[in-house]
Amino acid sequence: MSELPSGWVEATVGDVTGYVSRGKSPKYAESSSLPVVNQRAIRWFGIQQEHLKFVHPDQFPQWTEERFIRDGDILWNSTGTGTIGRACLVTTGDLFPPKVVDSHVTILRPQRDAIEPRYLFAWIRGPEVQHSIEDLATGTTNQIELNRATIMRTRVPLAPLAEQRRVADKIDALLTRVDACRDRLDRVPTILRRLRQSILASAASGELSREWREANGSQDDWPVVTLRDVCSSIADGDHQAPPKSDSGVPFITIGAINTGLLKLDNATRFVSETYHRSLKPERSPQFGDVLVSVTGSIGIAALVDTHEPFVFQRHIAVLRPNARVITSEYLFHRLSADDMRQQGQSVATGTAQLTIPLKALRSFTFSLPPLVEQLEIARRVGVLLAFVDNLESHFRDAINRVEALTPSALAKAFRGELVPQDPGDEPASALLARNRSHEAVGIARKSKRGDTRRPSTKTRAETDMLTRKDVTPTHLSSILKERGALAADVLWGASQLEIDEFYAQLKDEEEQGLLRENRGESIGAPRLLESAA
Repeated sequence: MSELPSGWVEATVGDVTGYVSRGKSPKYAESSSLPVVNQRAIRWFGIQQEHLKFVHPDQFPQWTEERFIRDGDILWNSTGTGTIGRACLVTTGDLFPPKVVDSHVTILRPQRDAIEPRYLFAWIRGPEVQHSIEDLATGTTNQIELNRATIMRTRVPLAPLAEQRRVADKIDALLTRVDACRDRLDRVPTILRRLRQSILASAASGELSREWREANGSQDDWPVVTLRDVCSSIADGDHQAPPKSDSGVPFITIGAINTGLLKLDNATRFVSETYHRSLKPERSPQFGDVLVSVTGSIGIAALVDTHEPFVFQRHIAVLRPNARVITSEYLFHRLSADDMRQQGQSVATGTAQLTIPLKALRSFTFSLPPLVEQLEIARRVGVLLAFVDNLESHFRDAINRVEALTPSALAKAFRGELVPQDPGDEPASALLARNRSHEAVGIARKSKRGDTRRPSTKTRAETDMLTRKDVTPTHLSSILKERGALAADVLWGASQLEIDEFYAQLKDEEEQGLLRENRGESIGAPRLLESAA
């Protein structure tokens, strides 16, 4: 951590929290009065209600008071690739009805006389912590986790408490503006799509080229034709799955045309050149052909603008325009218009996956302008769509800038650059020392109350392990005699003692720090086995 501003001090999460605990694994019910907050429900903006689960009423008594979330708690996803590290700040609105968390979520309960909850949440959300999540996590790729010990020693740059509140207020104000900007930008893709469709609809109706017709004395009445009338062939892909090859001719799926552009780089499969040569000519796309999806996301069109050979799946149809009556570009633009997609929706069959039969596709109708006007329409559409593409590029840049605002603001906040320092603020070192002294007094009082109790020579988990009725006293020694010396974790697996209910209880106790030997070290399942053996 870089040099801290005056009055700041480096602390840990353990220094500024009074309660840090992983949740329990509940028995679930379809519905009950006790919701469970899980990884999916935790979002940066708060708890997403629709993803909550519910504790079975039989288990209600197992959730003690401290396990219910409280205002100012931070819920931190502690397991799972893709969700680990995401957190939310609990507000009063989240408390009704009361809620608990499952075993994949850790509750951090800030001590408010040491740290402002919004300040700690902002630090967890900030780039320094989020960029180091993989380094903090332990375990395999698919089972990484933030354990309690790691969370407790996670560093926090602690500002004076008054400054923490100013920082939190400033961050709240900035992020509110960022969210408002993001909300406005979220509407842009819909606007751009409507603009594209407006251009194509104007082209299809003849309005886009009306002035051109008047200037050139072209006909106003366009004949109605079908796709069969203007294409020399309309075919779909081979219905038999082609033999795979490590290289050769690209085999594309709908994913290669879902943007309206043909992208052969998206091909993940190949076929041999021999197979490609065996295809009928109408199933071997040529430059100027038009592809259209006929299954699933129906009606997506793409112009074949390459001479490179490729083959395609049966969910795509290829249309070869008759150059004497229609241009490739005009056919592509007409197939991309909403009215053609609506025709596809009206004739599609199937329920789980819509499909446009080739017979129905060949019968699609539209009005056809003369070839010379088709060329002018395609030119004008190209210019207008290029303008829309330019707007979309600016939109993408704006999105990237907005997304960078939050981590940038958070990074500045914890360098002491977001709000001015006040020399009159009580230094963080003083409030941290006071907090530690309060903790020491509490521990001393707790220790004094417990002095009359004699420590047990065995933990409850050891007793449970060694008194199970389905395990003989010689169970572990028999395994060692049969297989020779084994590491503790291997012996644990070989023992077949990992019964879900018992092990879940054991792990929960270990997470809470309740399993302690006289010298104060945690006892895990492998260590229990070592002592038993």
